[in-house]
Amino acid sequence: MPIITLDGPPLSLEKKRALVTGMTTLAALQYQLPESTMIVMIRENAPDQVAVGGTLIADR
Repeated sequence: MPIITLDGPPLSLEKKRALVTGMTTLAALQYQLPESTMIVMIRENAPDQVAVGGTLIADR
């Protein structure tokens, strides 16, 4: 069972549903496996918990 892990900023429930549907469909097609075997995990990171180039995203 493939596991897809997505790290990113917080999303609304509607956007999460659309994202996992799209990722599941695409991964199942590429792996040639049933969609029921795909696992998608979303990790949400607030802008004050992520830095790029030494600067918090919240401070950009």
